[in-house]
Amino acid sequence: MTGSDPVEDGPAGDLPGPDDLERAILGQTPAFNAQDVVERTGVTIDEARRLWRALGFPEHGLEAAYTDADTEALATLVGVVRSGMIDFDLGVNLTRAVGQTMARLADWEVSTLLHRVDEMADDAASGGDTEAGRTGSALRLIGEMNGPFEDLLIYVWRRHLAAAVARVEALRANEDDLNTVPLTVGFADIVSFTALSNTLAEDRIGDLVELFESRCADVVATQRGRVIKSIGDSVLFVSDDPVGAYAIAEGIINVVGRDPRMPDVRLGLASGSVVMRLGDVFGPPVNLAARLTAVARRNRIIIDAATAQLLPADQFETRRLPARPVRGFGIVEPVAVRRT
Repeated sequence: MTGSDPVEDGPAGDLPGPDDLERAILGQTPAFNAQDVVERTGVTIDEARRLWRALGFPEHGLEAAYTDADTEALATLVGVVRSGMIDFDLGVNLTRAVGQTMARLADWEVSTLLHRVDEMADDAASGGDTEAGRTGSALRLIGEMNGPFEDLLIYVWRRHLAAAVARVEALRANEDDLNTVPLTVGFADIVSFTALSNTLAEDRIGDLVELFESRCADVVATQRGRVIKSIGDSVLFVSDDPVGAYAIAEGIINVVGRDPRMPDVRLGLASGSVVMRLGDVFGPPVNLAARLTAVARRNRIIIDAATAQLLPADQFETRRLPARPVRGFGIVEPVAVRRT
């Protein structure tokens, strides 16, 4: 049975339940325990546990919690390792990256589609179908969405993989370190989010965060930057062009801070060498960009001295602000900036 196959009722015409949702999504019924998987793949129990934990799943002991697909996936990965293409530790790192990315994607997908499931259940009930309920509606949605969404997932992954390879090739042409690159890092932060969230209903907080993240992501993509991660009330992005990074910051203020229905924002930009690993960035510019948001006024952009030196003097006016202590950096002179 594939992920899009319908789930039949039990012998007595039982209505579908939560277990049917799992079977519909997995396309198979769990039938193997950890020892069975080890015997079928030829890996050690420690290797299987490391890979399963790297995916972000809890261990199940002797419980029958694994499917044929789990076994095949493990065998495929171990086969690549044994071919000599990658070693086992690299395989674990790649597995962890996939697990963390897919976990967030799955949570995002479910929270996005829950409202649609409720709508479908209400429509079914109003039409006289009192047996469908939320579970039946969810099964229907899974059957209709799984195939197209999986195709979309592969397509988007390939596009991002091509873009990532192009970035690496550009660095290689410049004979730079492929893991340490010069970037301008931006940090967008909602002003007084904690106090604001205490005044809003839970569903309103979720809507606000989702709208903030989506608007920031649209601006970043338009200006050829990259969103590294969203952390509720803040978004971390990077650009290899400081002018482009400023345009991103300016755009976020325009679509968030200037919208009377949205909260104010603060933007910090810092430039320098950062380490890129597993889709994240690390280094002093990342930390400094975050710290600078505490210095910025509402709907304003604050930059560091390195970014100020990179911005064309004929396009931007910069002004050093009074020196102040910045946690982790000692005394820092933030720089206010605007277009001329």
